[in-house]
Amino acid sequence: MTKLAFTDLLAKLRLSESGDCLSDQRWEQVVRLARSSGLVARLALYAQRFGSFRPPESVAWTLQSAHSYWLAQQRIVQWELYELEKVCSFLGLPLIVLKGSAYCAADLHAGLGRVFNDIDILLPKSKLGEFKEALKWHGWYQLPLDRYDQHYYEHWMHELPPMRHIKRGTTLDVHHNIVPETCSLCPNAQLLLDAAVNIDGTAYWMLSPEDRLLHSATHLMLGGEFDNGLRDLTDIDLLLRQACDDDADFQRKLLARAAQLGLALPLFYALWACKALLHTPLSDSVLHELQSTAKLGRLRLKLMTAILLAALRPSHPLCDGLGVAVARWLLYLRSHWLKMPPQLLIPHLLRKAWLRLSNSEAH
Repeated sequence: MTKLAFTDLLAKLRLSESGDCLSDQRWEQVVRLARSSGLVARLALYAQRFGSFRPPESVAWTLQSAHSYWLAQQRIVQWELYELEKVCSFLGLPLIVLKGSAYCAADLHAGLGRVFNDIDILLPKSKLGEFKEALKWHGWYQLPLDRYDQHYYEHWMHELPPMRHIKRGTTLDVHHNIVPETCSLCPNAQLLLDAAVNIDGTAYWMLSPEDRLLHSATHLMLGGEFDNGLRDLTDIDLLLRQACDDDADFQRKLLARAAQLGLALPLFYALWACKALLHTPLSDSVLHELQSTAKLGRLRLKLMTAILLAALRPSHPLCDGLGVAVARWLLYLRSHWLKMPPQLLIPHLLRKAWLRLSNSEAH
Protein backbone atom coordinates (compact mmCIF):
# COMPACT_ATOMS: atom_id res chain seq x y z
CA MET A 1 0.00 0.00 0.00
CA THR A 2 2.90 2.36 0.80
CA LYS A 3 4.44 1.97 -2.64
CA LEU A 4 1.01 2.23 -4.25
CA ALA A 5 0.28 5.60 -2.60
CA PHE A 6 3.46 7.14 -4.01
CA THR A 7 2.74 5.65 -7.43
CA ASP A 8 -0.77 7.12 -7.32
CA LEU A 9 0.60 10.58 -6.49
CA LEU A 10 3.10 10.45 -9.34
CA ALA A 11 0.33 9.45 -11.74
CA LYS A 12 -1.59 12.62 -10.82
CA LEU A 13 1.51 14.77 -11.30
CA ARG A 14 2.23 13.43 -14.80
CA LEU A 15 0.43 15.79 -17.12
CA SER A 16 0.34 13.21 -19.90
CA GLU A 17 -1.68 10.71 -17.83
CA SER A 18 -5.30 10.71 -16.75
CA GLY A 19 -7.83 8.57 -14.94
CA ASP A 20 -10.18 8.62 -11.98
CA CYS A 21 -9.96 4.98 -10.94
CA LEU A 22 -8.76 5.56 -7.37
CA SER A 23 -10.90 4.69 -4.38
CA ASP A 24 -11.61 7.32 -1.74
CA GLN A 25 -9.08 5.68 0.57
CA ARG A 26 -6.33 5.81 -2.04
CA TRP A 27 -7.21 9.43 -2.84
CA GLU A 28 -6.89 10.32 0.84
CA GLN A 29 -3.42 8.78 0.88
CA VAL A 30 -2.48 10.74 -2.24
CA VAL A 31 -3.53 13.98 -0.54
CA ARG A 32 -1.56 13.10 2.61
CA LEU A 33 1.59 12.60 0.56
CA ALA A 34 0.90 15.76 -1.43
CA ARG A 35 0.48 17.78 1.77
CA SER A 36 3.83 16.59 3.11
CA SER A 37 5.48 17.74 -0.15
CA GLY A 38 3.73 21.10 -0.52
CA LEU A 39 1.74 19.83 -3.50
CA VAL A 40 -1.92 19.94 -2.45
CA ALA A 41 -2.62 23.28 -4.15
CA ARG A 42 -0.81 22.07 -7.25
CA LEU A 43 -3.00 18.96 -7.38
CA ALA A 44 -6.06 21.20 -7.14
CA LEU A 45 -4.83 23.41 -9.98
CA TYR A 46 -3.93 20.40 -12.13
CA ALA A 47 -7.47 19.09 -11.78
CA GLN A 48 -8.95 22.50 -12.56
CA ARG A 49 -6.67 23.65 -15.40
CA PHE A 50 -5.87 20.39 -17.17
CA GLY A 51 -8.89 18.28 -16.25
CA SER A 52 -6.93 15.03 -16.37
CA PHE A 53 -8.60 13.77 -13.17
CA ARG A 54 -11.53 14.62 -10.91
CA PRO A 55 -11.01 14.32 -7.14
CA PRO A 56 -13.83 12.71 -5.13
CA GLU A 57 -15.85 14.67 -2.58
CA SER A 58 -13.91 13.06 0.27
CA VAL A 59 -10.82 15.17 -0.60
CA ALA A 60 -12.40 18.00 -2.61
CA TRP A 61 -12.66 20.32 0.40
CA THR A 62 -8.98 19.83 1.24
CA LEU A 63 -7.98 20.65 -2.32
CA GLN A 64 -10.26 23.67 -2.44
CA SER A 65 -8.85 24.97 0.84
CA ALA A 66 -5.30 24.65 -0.50
CA HIS A 67 -6.39 26.40 -3.70
CA SER A 68 -7.82 29.30 -1.69
CA TYR A 69 -4.61 29.58 0.32
CA TRP A 70 -2.61 29.70 -2.90
CA LEU A 71 -4.81 32.47 -4.31
CA ALA A 72 -4.34 34.50 -1.12
CA GLN A 73 -0.58 34.04 -1.33
CA GLN A 74 -0.61 35.25 -4.93
CA ARG A 75 -2.15 38.54 -3.80
CA ILE A 76 0.39 38.91 -0.99
CA VAL A 77 3.32 38.29 -3.34
CA GLN A 78 2.07 40.81 -5.89
CA TRP A 79 1.78 43.46 -3.18
CA GLU A 80 5.23 42.71 -1.76
CA LEU A 81 6.83 42.91 -5.21
CA TYR A 82 5.11 46.24 -5.78
CA GLU A 83 6.62 47.54 -2.52
CA LEU A 84 10.08 46.09 -3.24
CA GLU A 85 10.13 47.62 -6.70
CA LYS A 86 9.84 51.05 -5.07
CA VAL A 87 13.06 50.39 -3.16
CA CYS A 88 14.84 49.13 -6.27
CA SER A 89 13.59 52.04 -8.37
CA PHE A 90 14.85 54.55 -5.79
CA LEU A 91 18.32 52.98 -6.07
CA GLY A 92 18.16 52.64 -9.86
CA LEU A 93 18.18 48.84 -9.72
CA PRO A 94 15.98 46.31 -11.53
CA LEU A 95 13.91 44.04 -9.29
CA ILE A 96 14.97 40.54 -10.42
CA VAL A 97 12.63 37.99 -8.85
CA LEU A 98 13.63 34.35 -8.30
CA LYS A 99 11.93 30.96 -7.95
CA GLY A 100 8.31 30.79 -6.75
CA SER A 101 7.88 34.57 -6.64
CA ALA A 102 8.96 34.82 -10.27
CA TYR A 103 6.65 32.01 -11.34
CA CYS A 104 3.80 33.87 -9.66
CA ALA A 105 4.65 37.31 -11.06
CA ALA A 106 5.05 35.98 -14.61
CA ASP A 107 2.03 33.65 -14.41
CA LEU A 108 4.18 30.69 -15.47
CA HIS A 109 2.88 27.14 -15.40
CA ALA A 110 5.41 26.46 -12.63
CA GLY A 111 3.43 28.93 -10.53
CA LEU A 112 0.32 26.74 -10.56
CA GLY A 113 -0.37 25.85 -6.95
CA ARG A 114 3.19 26.82 -6.01
CA VAL A 115 3.37 27.87 -2.36
CA PHE A 116 6.50 29.15 -0.67
CA ASN A 117 7.69 30.69 2.58
CA ASP A 118 9.63 33.72 1.39
CA ILE A 119 10.34 36.04 -1.52
CA ASP A 120 13.68 35.66 -3.31
CA ILE A 121 15.34 38.37 -5.36
CA LEU A 122 18.73 38.78 -7.08
CA LEU A 123 20.98 41.84 -6.97
CA PRO A 124 24.60 42.63 -7.89
CA LYS A 125 26.85 41.86 -4.93
CA SER A 126 28.25 45.39 -5.01
CA LYS A 127 24.77 46.79 -4.26
CA LEU A 128 23.87 44.59 -1.28
CA GLY A 129 24.95 47.01 1.45
CA GLU A 130 23.15 49.95 -0.11
CA PHE A 131 20.03 47.89 -0.71
CA LYS A 132 19.99 46.51 2.83
CA GLU A 133 20.11 50.02 4.28
CA ALA A 134 17.27 51.12 2.01
CA LEU A 135 15.20 48.13 3.11
CA LYS A 136 15.54 49.20 6.74
CA TRP A 137 13.95 52.55 5.90
CA HIS A 138 11.01 50.65 4.39
CA GLY A 139 10.30 48.52 7.45
CA TRP A 140 12.54 45.49 6.90
CA TYR A 141 14.83 44.10 9.58
CA GLN A 142 17.34 41.25 9.70
CA LEU A 143 16.32 38.16 11.65
CA PRO A 144 18.62 37.67 14.67
CA LEU A 145 21.68 35.46 14.21
CA ASP A 146 24.52 34.43 16.46
CA ARG A 147 28.06 35.59 15.67
CA TYR A 148 29.00 32.43 13.80
CA ASP A 149 25.95 32.45 11.52
CA GLN A 150 26.41 36.18 10.82
CA HIS A 151 30.00 35.49 9.76
CA TYR A 152 28.81 32.49 7.74
CA TYR A 153 26.41 34.63 5.71
CA GLU A 154 28.80 37.53 5.23
CA HIS A 155 31.77 35.50 4.05
CA TRP A 156 30.50 32.27 2.54
CA MET A 157 26.86 32.50 1.51
CA HIS A 158 25.28 33.71 -1.73
CA GLU A 159 22.68 35.83 0.05
CA LEU A 160 22.08 38.22 2.90
CA PRO A 161 20.67 36.87 6.16
CA PRO A 162 16.87 36.59 5.92
CA MET A 163 14.94 39.82 6.44
CA ARG A 164 11.38 40.30 7.65
CA HIS A 165 8.94 43.17 7.34
CA ILE A 166 8.10 44.66 10.71
CA LYS A 167 4.36 45.01 9.94
CA ARG A 168 3.50 42.49 7.24
CA GLY A 169 5.68 39.65 8.52
CA THR A 170 6.89 38.71 5.02
CA THR A 171 10.33 37.09 4.79
CA LEU A 172 12.78 38.25 2.11
CA ASP A 173 15.94 36.54 0.83
CA VAL A 174 18.28 38.85 -1.09
CA HIS A 175 20.68 36.87 -3.29
CA HIS A 176 23.79 37.91 -5.17
CA ASN A 177 24.24 34.44 -6.73
CA ILE A 178 22.34 31.17 -6.87
CA VAL A 179 24.92 29.13 -4.88
CA PRO A 180 27.65 30.12 -2.40
CA GLU A 181 30.84 31.52 -3.91
CA THR A 182 32.78 28.78 -2.10
CA CYS A 183 30.88 26.17 -4.16
CA SER A 184 32.84 24.28 -6.77
CA LEU A 185 29.90 24.78 -9.17
CA CYS A 186 29.40 28.51 -8.54
CA PRO A 187 28.44 30.28 -11.80
CA ASN A 188 29.38 33.79 -12.87
CA ALA A 189 26.56 35.87 -11.36
CA GLN A 190 27.04 38.65 -13.91
CA LEU A 191 26.01 36.24 -16.68
CA LEU A 192 22.74 35.62 -14.84
CA LEU A 193 22.12 39.35 -14.35
CA ASP A 194 22.93 40.19 -17.96
CA ALA A 195 20.51 37.58 -19.33
CA ALA A 196 17.56 38.56 -17.09
CA VAL A 197 14.31 39.29 -18.93
CA ASN A 198 11.45 41.67 -18.19
CA ILE A 199 8.19 40.16 -16.96
CA ASP A 200 5.56 41.27 -19.45
CA GLY A 201 3.26 44.00 -18.19
CA THR A 202 5.29 44.69 -15.03
CA ALA A 203 8.35 46.60 -13.85
CA TYR A 204 9.87 43.34 -12.58
CA TRP A 205 12.51 41.07 -14.07
CA MET A 206 13.33 37.37 -13.81
CA LEU A 207 16.04 35.01 -14.98
CA SER A 208 16.02 33.83 -18.58
CA PRO A 209 14.11 30.59 -19.32
CA GLU A 210 17.36 28.61 -19.38
CA ASP A 211 18.62 30.17 -16.16
CA ARG A 212 15.30 29.68 -14.37
CA LEU A 213 15.49 25.97 -15.02
CA LEU A 214 19.18 25.78 -14.12
CA HIS A 215 18.52 27.65 -10.88
CA SER A 216 15.70 25.29 -9.94
CA ALA A 217 17.81 22.22 -10.74
CA THR A 218 20.81 23.57 -8.85
CA HIS A 219 18.68 24.48 -5.84
CA LEU A 220 17.23 20.96 -5.75
CA MET A 221 20.57 19.19 -6.05
CA LEU A 222 22.72 21.48 -3.88
CA GLY A 223 20.20 22.76 -1.34
CA GLY A 224 20.71 19.74 0.89
CA GLU A 225 17.04 19.64 1.97
CA PHE A 226 14.57 17.28 0.31
CA ASP A 227 11.41 17.79 2.37
CA ASN A 228 9.90 19.56 -0.66
CA GLY A 229 12.06 17.80 -3.21
CA LEU A 230 9.15 16.37 -5.16
CA ARG A 231 7.53 19.82 -5.36
CA ASP A 232 10.78 21.28 -6.69
CA LEU A 233 10.97 18.47 -9.23
CA THR A 234 7.49 19.32 -10.51
CA ASP A 235 8.68 22.94 -10.86
CA ILE A 236 11.43 21.75 -13.18
CA ASP A 237 9.00 19.56 -15.10
CA LEU A 238 6.62 22.49 -15.67
CA LEU A 239 9.40 24.93 -16.54
CA LEU A 240 10.78 22.54 -19.14
CA ARG A 241 7.42 21.71 -20.69
CA GLN A 242 6.45 25.37 -21.04
CA ALA A 243 9.85 26.45 -22.36
CA CYS A 244 9.82 23.67 -24.98
CA ASP A 245 6.30 24.68 -26.04
CA ASP A 246 7.49 28.27 -26.47
CA ASP A 247 10.77 27.41 -28.21
CA ALA A 248 11.32 24.21 -30.18
CA ASP A 249 15.09 24.61 -29.80
CA PHE A 250 15.01 25.17 -26.04
CA GLN A 251 16.65 21.89 -25.02
CA ARG A 252 19.71 22.63 -27.14
CA LYS A 253 19.92 26.16 -25.73
CA LEU A 254 19.65 24.74 -22.23
CA LEU A 255 22.59 22.41 -22.86
CA ALA A 256 24.73 25.27 -24.12
CA ARG A 257 23.85 27.46 -21.14
CA ALA A 258 24.54 24.66 -18.65
CA ALA A 259 27.99 24.18 -20.17
CA GLN A 260 28.66 27.94 -20.10
CA LEU A 261 27.68 28.27 -16.43
CA GLY A 262 29.28 24.99 -15.37
CA LEU A 263 25.99 23.53 -14.14
CA ALA A 264 25.71 20.41 -16.29
CA LEU A 265 26.00 18.10 -13.25
CA PRO A 266 22.97 19.30 -11.22
CA LEU A 267 20.97 19.74 -14.41
CA PHE A 268 21.61 16.15 -15.45
CA TYR A 269 20.45 14.68 -12.16
CA ALA A 270 17.36 16.90 -12.01
CA LEU A 271 16.31 16.12 -15.59
CA TRP A 272 17.02 12.42 -15.13
CA ALA A 273 14.73 12.38 -12.08
CA CYS A 274 12.06 14.34 -13.97
CA LYS A 275 12.03 11.80 -16.76
CA ALA A 276 12.12 8.82 -14.39
CA LEU A 277 9.38 9.99 -12.02
CA LEU A 278 7.25 12.49 -13.96
CA HIS A 279 7.76 11.20 -17.52
CA THR A 280 8.91 14.64 -18.61
CA PRO A 281 9.23 14.72 -22.43
CA LEU A 282 12.99 14.86 -22.78
CA SER A 283 15.29 13.65 -25.51
CA ASP A 284 17.68 10.83 -24.52
CA SER A 285 20.40 12.64 -26.46
CA VAL A 286 20.10 15.60 -24.07
CA LEU A 287 20.74 13.37 -21.05
CA HIS A 288 23.62 11.62 -22.82
CA GLU A 289 25.25 14.95 -23.68
CA LEU A 290 24.81 16.27 -20.15
CA GLN A 291 26.28 13.06 -18.74
CA SER A 292 29.27 13.46 -21.02
CA THR A 293 29.73 17.14 -20.16
CA ALA A 294 29.54 16.38 -16.44
CA LYS A 295 31.97 13.46 -16.88
CA LEU A 296 29.76 11.01 -15.02
CA GLY A 297 30.98 7.43 -14.85
CA ARG A 298 28.56 4.49 -14.88
CA LEU A 299 29.13 3.46 -11.25
CA ARG A 300 28.73 7.00 -9.93
CA LEU A 301 25.62 7.45 -12.05
CA LYS A 302 24.02 4.23 -10.83
CA LEU A 303 24.72 5.07 -7.18
CA MET A 304 23.52 8.69 -7.36
CA THR A 305 20.31 7.93 -9.23
CA ALA A 306 19.37 5.23 -6.70
CA ILE A 307 19.99 7.66 -3.83
CA LEU A 308 18.06 10.42 -5.59
CA LEU A 309 14.99 8.26 -6.22
CA ALA A 310 14.83 7.40 -2.52
CA ALA A 311 15.39 10.99 -1.34
CA LEU A 312 12.62 12.40 -3.52
CA ARG A 313 9.91 10.38 -1.80
CA PRO A 314 7.58 12.52 0.36
CA SER A 315 8.39 12.99 4.05
CA HIS A 316 5.47 10.96 5.34
CA PRO A 317 5.07 7.65 7.23
CA LEU A 318 3.57 6.16 4.05
CA CYS A 319 6.93 6.67 2.32
CA ASP A 320 9.57 7.22 4.99
CA GLY A 321 11.97 4.49 5.94
CA LEU A 322 15.61 3.86 6.76
CA GLY A 323 16.55 3.95 3.07
CA VAL A 324 14.94 7.37 2.60
CA ALA A 325 16.63 8.78 5.70
CA VAL A 326 20.04 7.46 4.65
CA ALA A 327 19.60 8.79 1.10
CA ARG A 328 18.74 12.28 2.35
CA TRP A 329 21.64 12.25 4.79
CA LEU A 330 24.05 11.30 1.99
CA LEU A 331 22.72 14.05 -0.28
CA TYR A 332 22.97 16.53 2.60
CA LEU A 333 26.64 15.67 3.05
CA ARG A 334 27.19 15.77 -0.72
CA SER A 335 25.65 19.23 -1.03
CA HIS A 336 27.92 20.60 1.70
CA TRP A 337 30.96 18.90 0.16
CA LEU A 338 30.26 20.66 -3.14
CA LYS A 339 29.46 24.01 -1.52
CA MET A 340 32.39 24.29 0.90
CA PRO A 341 36.09 23.38 0.78
CA PRO A 342 37.22 20.86 3.44
CA GLN A 343 38.88 23.47 5.69
CA LEU A 344 35.49 25.20 6.04
CA LEU A 345 33.24 22.17 5.78
CA ILE A 346 34.62 20.04 8.60
CA PRO A 347 34.43 22.73 11.34
CA HIS A 348 31.00 23.78 10.03
CA LEU A 349 29.52 20.27 10.19
CA LEU A 350 31.06 19.62 13.61
CA ARG A 351 29.51 22.81 14.93
CA LYS A 352 26.09 21.96 13.48
CA ALA A 353 26.27 18.47 14.98
CA TRP A 354 27.22 19.89 18.38
CA LEU A 355 24.31 22.37 18.26
CA ARG A 356 21.83 19.61 17.38
CA LEU A 357 23.15 17.46 20.23
CA SER A 358 22.97 20.38 22.67
CA ASN A 359 19.41 21.22 21.64
CA SER A 360 18.26 17.61 21.93
CA GLU A 361 19.74 17.33 25.43
CA ALA A 362 18.10 20.61 26.46
CA HIS A 363 14.70 19.19 25.52
